Amino acid sequence: MRLIAFAVAPLMVLACSEQSARTRAERAPVVEMSEQARVEMLRVNASRLSMEIPAQLVQPEPSEPAAAAGAAQPAEPDYDGGLVRIQTLLDRAHFSPGVIDGHDGENVRKAVAAYQRANGLPEDGRATDALLRQLEEADGAQALVAYVLTEADISGPFVDVPESMQAQSRLRHLGYENATEAVAEKFHMDEDLLRTLNPGVDFTRAGVEIVVANAGGGLSGQVARIEIDKDALTLRAYDASDRMLAFYPVTIGAGNTPSGELEITGVHFDPTYNYDADELPSFNDSSGREFQIKPGPNNPVGLVWMALNRDGYGIHGTPNPSLISKTSSHGCIRLTNWDAVELASVVQAGVPVQFLEGGAQVRRETSRG
Repeated sequence: MRLIAFAVAPLMVLACSEQSARTRAERAPVVEMSEQARVEMLRVNASRLSMEIPAQLVQPEPSEPAAAAGAAQPAEPDYDGGLVRIQTLLDRAHFSPGVIDGHDGENVRKAVAAYQRANGLPEDGRATDALLRQLEEADGAQALVAYVLTEADISGPFVDVPESMQAQSRLRHLGYENATEAVAEKFHMDEDLLRTLNPGVDFTRAGVEIVVANAGGGLSGQVARIEIDKDALTLRAYDASDRMLAFYPVTIGAGNTPSGELEITGVHFDPTYNYDADELPSFNDSSGREFQIKPGPNNPVGLVWMALNRDGYGIHGTPNPSLISKTSSHGCIRLTNWDAVELASVVQAGVPVQFLEGGAQVRRETSRG
């Protein structure tokens, strides 16, 4: 019996070793990052707003015969690498530019102006190389990083979300529509930028290595008060010492928006949306209808609802992050899902929410050091 036991033990060790090797192989990237994606990641991480490309990354000029034959040349990227860096670093500093997309726009300028004000800089809202250098001195992180898709990223369940809210009410969960949307939101990115940075990538395969924005994490302080500027479409969150903890672009409902001061009465993650046609006539196709829409990131109020002491009014997420601060909503305060979750994580009942309008002066923020 002892001899049998002695003979079997090495076989068990060998079997375990083989299983361990198989497990390691399964966890390794299935597809290595393409050379094109890796070069683009390095280019963006080294670029300025002028789109200067480091010498070691410049592609060689085509030979004369190839040029004469009309050989296809790589297309210029449809975004500004320097702006990707600025947007990512602003996001990491909690001065949200909305979606990270590498394009100039109102949300970037608002975030830049808020950052300048909080740090005692001339407030002009301009994204410049000087601003980029200042952001880099405060946070030396790379703008783009490598990431390996996980089973959780690609497993869903994904759903086809209908436009009709009544049709949405028949779904069991308002999840993401596909893995690309899920990954883009995870890293605060525009889906087009995610695809552009990862040409030809199959986002349905776990283990695939991709390029993503090195987006920011949670807030470290507790929110003591909130200011919402109805004209500028912005939200500022302050701590108890009146330091600005975070800045976000928002969409504010057209008409019937509150003035003065309200307060947070509750925070609800993964909320169910209760639709009442009588309360929202602009959505109404047949009066008197009421229904519920189940939770999920594509729920009409996104991933979180921060209720205010006014019936049916609150601060919440959205299924359409690229539209924040660009279109009107039907009455509430919308943020991107990730900004709403970040804010809700450090807010509690009783926090005052001041609505500013008509050129009201926002108190000068002090730097968070």
